[in-house]
Amino acid sequence: MENSLAFARRLDQADPLRSYRDRFYIPERAGKPLIYFCGNSLGLQPKSARQALDRELVIWQQHGVEGWFEGESPWLTVHQRCKQPLAQIVGAQPSEVCPMNNLTVNMHLLLTSFYQPGAGRTKILTIGGDFPSDQYALETHLQTRGLNPADALLEIFPRTSEYTWRTEDILTAIEEHRDSLALVLMSGLHYYTGQVFDMAAIAQKARELGIPVGFDLAHAVGNVPLKLHDWGVDFAFWCSYKYLNSGPGGVSGIFVHEKHHDASLPRLAGWWGYDETRRFDMTKGFVPMTGADGWQLSTPTVLAVAVHHAALQITAEAGLEALRQKSELLTGFLEFVLRQSGQPMDIMTPASPAGRGCQLSLLIENDGKAVFNRLTEQGIIGDWREPNCIRLAPTPLYNTFEEVWRVGQVFQSS
Repeated sequence: MENSLAFARRLDQADPLRSYRDRFYIPERAGKPLIYFCGNSLGLQPKSARQALDRELVIWQQHGVEGWFEGESPWLTVHQRCKQPLAQIVGAQPSEVCPMNNLTVNMHLLLTSFYQPGAGRTKILTIGGDFPSDQYALETHLQTRGLNPADALLEIFPRTSEYTWRTEDILTAIEEHRDSLALVLMSGLHYYTGQVFDMAAIAQKARELGIPVGFDLAHAVGNVPLKLHDWGVDFAFWCSYKYLNSGPGGVSGIFVHEKHHDASLPRLAGWWGYDETRRFDMTKGFVPMTGADGWQLSTPTVLAVAVHHAALQITAEAGLEALRQKSELLTGFLEFVLRQSGQPMDIMTPASPAGRGCQLSLLIENDGKAVFNRLTEQGIIGDWREPNCIRLAPTPLYNTFEEVWRVGQVFQSS
């Protein structure tokens, strides 16, 4: 690699995904495009989102309630539009995925089904310091089951003086607690460090020991290739407003492996998860739809699903393999220019491309907030995490190598 503008522009010229940037609105300040490295918090708006939203508004305007049944894409089956691209993105069968609700709602729903304590197995193994929403959900869910989180929650932390987790430590913990574990549930990619966990190895170990395993994919979906079906993951859930670019608070999604589609698992049910061929019979006794659709509760948010579908099509069209290839090069170039900048910092994120997504988490002990403010002043949008962490996420769908180089120049001058 070369730390030069000319080199960055050569990489951009050779980038097979370079045209995808034109399919997003790039935020501006005073008429000048910002360098947006915050897709790990909120992805940018696809230009196709407004058209997709307007189409549904016209249907609402012209058809009213009949929009549920009339037209080429009746709202009654609106969730089905997203199933094929979602399945492609997470490595699943279409029947195994469903767009619905928000992430933490789906987490509680799936915990109800897959966390079944008993016969000495009551513990949930997770990683320490996971995203706060997951921590709160696990804590309160255990309390509703009459269990003390201090006893039932087993948290695995990195080793002393290390920022990230070693796969062997997670696998060892699963083995050591095999007789007391009722569930393994953790993020697939850590929000703070940017570390990608070896989900395949973790799922295999849990499966060998007969322990259900699930993943929160909020920071992994649309970021790294996933093979949930082939890995034998029991369930997963995610949000869509980060790397899937489906808008603030966009609809979440779930994965339930087909081996659990026989309707025997307990679940919290709602009308929209009822067998759609009989849904309007309004009869007593819940009969779930087949597959992940049977975990739906309420009427889908049609406008949000329309935007979600428009955004999913872009990611599915680009393909996760191509996105991953660019992501590794883009993030690697960012690491290269940062290390050449002379700015004292520790990079928490693993150095191995296989161990990270499109994010670097920088620890700057002295004047880190001043460096972050300098980035903001120069039109670079990243993310500040107290007390001394800057997260930068160059996203392959819309960020460029020239932008990466310019970020490095600001660090060099800070």
